[in-house]
Amino acid sequence: MNNNILHVSNGSCIKVADIPVLSYDCFRATTLELMSDKARHCVSYFGYSSAEAIRLMMCIADDAAHDILVFACDVENGARLASAAADCLALERYEREIHENWGLEFEGHPWYKPVRDFMPGKYKFFEMEGEELHEVGVGPVHAGVIEPGHFRFICNGEDVLHLEIQLGWQHRGVESLMLKKKRLIERVLLAEGIAGDTSVSHSTAFASVWESLCGFKPGKEVLWARTLAAELERMANHTGDLGAICGDVAYQLGAAVFGRLRTPIVNFSQRWCGNRLGKGNVRPAYAPYAFTEELRQQLLSDLSAYERDFLEMSDKIQHFPSVLSRLDRTGIVSTEQAESIGAVGMAAKCAGVCRDTRASHPYGVYASLGVQPVVKESGDVLARTELRIDEVKQSLAIVRALLAQMPSFGASECVNIPSAGCPASGSFAIALTEGWRGEICHCAVTGADGELVAYKVKDPSFHNWMALALAVRGNEISDFPICNKSFNLSYCGHDL
Repeated sequence: MNNNILHVSNGSCIKVADIPVLSYDCFRATTLELMSDKARHCVSYFGYSSAEAIRLMMCIADDAAHDILVFACDVENGARLASAAADCLALERYEREIHENWGLEFEGHPWYKPVRDFMPGKYKFFEMEGEELHEVGVGPVHAGVIEPGHFRFICNGEDVLHLEIQLGWQHRGVESLMLKKKRLIERVLLAEGIAGDTSVSHSTAFASVWESLCGFKPGKEVLWARTLAAELERMANHTGDLGAICGDVAYQLGAAVFGRLRTPIVNFSQRWCGNRLGKGNVRPAYAPYAFTEELRQQLLSDLSAYERDFLEMSDKIQHFPSVLSRLDRTGIVSTEQAESIGAVGMAAKCAGVCRDTRASHPYGVYASLGVQPVVKESGDVLARTELRIDEVKQSLAIVRALLAQMPSFGASECVNIPSAGCPASGSFAIALTEGWRGEICHCAVTGADGELVAYKVKDPSFHNWMALALAVRGNEISDFPICNKSFNLSYCGHDL
C-alpha cells in the first residue's frame, strides 16, 4: 500500500496541498488494495475542477482503525481510464457519477447508465428475452405523496427476475447551489433540505464541515443538542416506517398504533425548535434553541408513554403469525451482496455487515455513549423490521442517558449569533454522520480565497438503492411494496 496516503479523523480539516496526488494507475491500484479489506469502504469518491485538470478525490473509511484514508489523482479532461469498478463493484455508481459530471471514460465499467441526468425516452432499459417473460413499469408518477422514481420489473409470471431502478427525475443541483449561494444561512437551508426526513443528520454533517474549515470547536451544549436531535429523528422515522410495514401486510392495528406513536416524537421537536422535522435546530457554531428543564421533563414524560405502547405493539408484530409469514425470508440481501455493493446503515447491518458511524467514527458526544451497533444476519424484511425495533429501544436508552447529563444552556441568543469564522484557504474537510438510514458524508474544498470550489454530498441511499433491486429478485411482484417499505430509501437524497 502507498505509504503517502493521508489518515484523517472524522470532522477534520487538512490542507489540500498535503493530500497525496498519485498517478491514476497508482490511484486505482491503491484503491483496490484498500477496498479488499472488509473493514474499509468508500465514503466518498468525486471529481472537481482543479487548475487545468480534473482532481479525483478518494476517501475510504477504515472502521477498524477509526480513521479515513484520503488521496487524490489529477487527470486530463476527457481522459480514458481503466475502471476500478470492474474489480470492485462498490465503486460503480461513483464512477458513473464522475463520468456523468466530468466526461471521463472508465473503460471496462460494468454498466454505464444515468445516475441523475436521466433523459426519458432516450435511455434503453435492460431487457431479457423469453415468451413467458413480461415487463411491469411503476412510476415515476406515484399514488399519494411520494417523489419520482421509475421501477422496471422483468417477471416470469408473478416471480421477479430483475428490477431496474431509475432515479434522477428531479436532479436539483444541490452541490452546485452550495457554491453559488454565498451566505451561510442559505447553505445551511440547502443542507437541511437534502432529505427532509433526515434534516438533522445532514445539517449536522454540514455544520461539522463548516466548523472544521473555520477551525471552530463547538461547545458541549452544541454537540449534546445535535446528538439528542439525531436520536429523536431516528426514533420518529423508525416508528413511522414500522407503521408503514404493518400497513403493507394489512395489519391495520400496527399501522394505526405506530403511526400514532410517531406523532409525540415529532411534536416534541416542534415544541423544542419550532419544526416537526428538526429544521432550524442545527446551526454552525451554536445551538439556536436552548434545552430547558421544562423540555427535559416533558420529553421524559413523552418517552414513558411512548415506550409502553411501543413495546407492546412491537411484541405483537414479532409474534403474530400472519405478519411473520409476510416478513420472514422475504426480500433477502445476503452478506456477500451487501459487501459487494458497499451497502451502509440498515441495509448493511441487517445483512451482517456492521457499519455504524456512531461507533466506528464517533462524532457529537457519541464517543462517551459507547454505542453498540445493532446487527442482524438474515438480510430479509423481518431483519429490517426487527432492527428498527431494536434501534428504537437503543435510542430510548441513549436519549435518557443524554437527559441524565444535560448541560446547562444559556438563554438562546437571537441577536448576537456567534460565528464560526471564515473558512481556511486551500483546505479540504470531511464529516460523517449516521442518519437513521445510514452513513452520510459531506466533503468541502476551498480555494486560495477561502471560497468553496467543491462541495460533495453522499446520502446513504446512494449506496442502498441497489440493495432493494437485489432484494426483490426471486420474490413475487406482490412483495415489492413490503420490500420497498422495509428500506424506505430517499429519492431526493439520491437526486441531489
